[in-house]
Amino acid sequence: MPQHAEPPPFADRLGQAVAARRTPVLVGLDPSYEKLPAGMEARANAGEKADWSGKAIACRRFCESVIDVVAPLVAAVKPQAAFFEELGPPGMSALKDVIDYARAKGLLVILDGKRNDIGNTAAAYAAGYLGSPALSAWAADALTVSPYLGADSLDPFIDVCVRRGAGIFVLVKTSNPGGGMFQDLLVEGEPLYQHVARAVDVWSRQTQDTSGYGAVGAVVGATYPEELERLRSMMPHTWLLVPGYGSQGAAARDVCGAFDERGLGALINNSRNIIFAHSRKEYSTRFGAARWQEAVEAATLEMIDQLRAETPAGKL
Repeated sequence: MPQHAEPPPFADRLGQAVAARRTPVLVGLDPSYEKLPAGMEARANAGEKADWSGKAIACRRFCESVIDVVAPLVAAVKPQAAFFEELGPPGMSALKDVIDYARAKGLLVILDGKRNDIGNTAAAYAAGYLGSPALSAWAADALTVSPYLGADSLDPFIDVCVRRGAGIFVLVKTSNPGGGMFQDLLVEGEPLYQHVARAVDVWSRQTQDTSGYGAVGAVVGATYPEELERLRSMMPHTWLLVPGYGSQGAAARDVCGAFDERGLGALINNSRNIIFAHSRKEYSTRFGAARWQEAVEAATLEMIDQLRAETPAGKL
């Protein structure tokens, strides 16, 4: 039997990719069908609505076209599973095609599915989503997961991450306004999310590689800058996935606290403000729908420049 080389740790691969591109920008792929630029819509017979298959094909083509633009600029993309799942089986087939296309372009793929369960169900999620194409049906490099079911629900994910050189990002402090309903509840005198953060950093330390980071990352919203800075200090071994930039109102100055002294340790996600940049006022007159890919490139470069100018990412 041939011997397979041990897969490089996810945190190591992520750090190298971010350093090579010199930017922490993470492009979110949220292909809402109704927002696709003119010319990308599914074809339908006169008087009929496009079917699920046609919509899925259009969303796949759109995401692949975004990837063509951003692959030379950033280290990773983050497909949001929900926009594919709502299209049924054709949508899930399109998601697989998008993941494969991104990998072929040299990008790391973080699948935003926010999965979790207990026991063998968690193990099945982990085995199905994480790892190389030879080991995983979906072949994502990393997956977002919920911690609500506790440590025994995360152990199967961590085990797969270690064996397959993959990663997970645990929801700690999310960017949505309603996140505090449970996350901010005081438990033994501290908000619940801080207890989650401490557990995440323990798992990160246990899976730490030569980069100083582990396979277990955390999702921490950019919309709470003070909490973001505090959580960076509480989780020194943990890569942070930071949503909320752009359409949710956060700017470069709000994410300064996410980085370590090298400008590493954080991925700053931007979805709608990049992939649908052609519909933003500052780009619509300049490019319009016909040149939407140019708008994607311009918005990506703008974010890269802002983060380099206003955050420690400028040290990359």
